Amino acid sequence: MPSFDISSEVDMQEVRNAVDQAAREVATRFDFKGTDASVELKEKENQIELNAPTEDRLRALVQVLEEKLVRREVSLKSISYKKAEEASRGALRQTVELKAGIDQENAKKINKAIKDLSLKGITSQVQGEQIRVNGKKRDDLQGVITALKADDLGIPLQFDNFRD
Repeated sequence: MPSFDISSEVDMQEVRNAVDQAAREVATRFDFKGTDASVELKEKENQIELNAPTEDRLRALVQVLEEKLVRREVSLKSISYKKAEEASRGALRQTVELKAGIDQENAKKINKAIKDLSLKGITSQVQGEQIRVNGKKRDDLQGVITALKADDLGIPLQFDNFRD
């Protein structure tokens, strides 16, 4: 019986490279000269920390980071911004969280989207942070993949382990 897995993963090596490139650009760009703007990856918490002296520099920092992430093919759906907070000497600090895995709420949305397709013989079940989809026909499974790619569920989806 054909099947495939749906997962939501972030390539941490690409994120690390994007953060390094953003930090390098911030260090060399004219409009950031003399400011204490910085971009750091907090590896343990899966977070990126942005520090800037003013709100407009923080927005420019976010733009630089997003450009680098997109260039490295990291989906912007996999990041979420926390509220900017005051740091020392009037500077601003903003935390960017990296979301990996499919949580229960999104798993329910995906399962509902699959059931709404009303294809015969298609079943889906949650397995940890992945969803396994089984079906009788390979064409039906490919239809599920196409439909899920078209839906905007708010998280990046990867389709792995397609087996006949």
